[in-house]
Amino acid sequence: MPGEHAAVDLAALRQEYGDIGLREEDAPEGPWALWEQWFTTTVAAGLHEPNAMVVATVDPDGSPSARMVLLKGVAAEGPAEGFTFFTNTASRKGVALAAQSACALLFPWHALERQVRVEGTARPVPPDEVAAYFRSRPRGAQLGAWASPQSQVIDGRADLERRLAETEQRFAEGDVPVPGEWGGYRVRPTSFEFWQGRRGRLHDRLHYARSSTGWSRTRLAP
Repeated sequence: MPGEHAAVDLAALRQEYGDIGLREEDAPEGPWALWEQWFTTTVAAGLHEPNAMVVATVDPDGSPSARMVLLKGVAAEGPAEGFTFFTNTASRKGVALAAQSACALLFPWHALERQVRVEGTARPVPPDEVAAYFRSRPRGAQLGAWASPQSQVIDGRADLERRLAETEQRFAEGDVPVPGEWGGYRVRPTSFEFWQGRRGRLHDRLHYARSSTGWSRTRLAP
């Protein structure tokens, strides 16, 4: 019949993981070195957008929300320690982070049977750093940042294209300035969890927690 499609047996969808493993003796004492090792491997493996990460926030009314963004900066120490991303600060995630700085990140590196979970607090990126990154973006992305009232209701695709056309005309000559509501956030981790798939669903999970004296490492049951 038209419109019918074969039902998918979700319970039967499964794939056995490998047996690479993540042992304590192979993991550094601190999480940053391990994250950098895994990220380098992910880039070398040719994964599509290896810097894609999920950002989970809590709205002012307590509702959770998650979305994918691109990691645009990382530092393992110093005042800039953390994971940096840029966005419209008036978007849903921006409003959420203004009310509640606690958030979570997830790096979903499924092709390598790995994921990294990060929990921490977000703080705004300094304006000069925001401006420097904005200037590095392609002109189309700069114009799009002006044209899109991110997370707001619009009339349709035609409305968005109209806004873009008006923006292109407005900034037809010269550089595109940084929009007033465009900025960035840096998430300083309080914990990491490194997950490596294993056979029989007995996955490896190493958890790092920050304390006043440094990082502690424990193993979590799968």
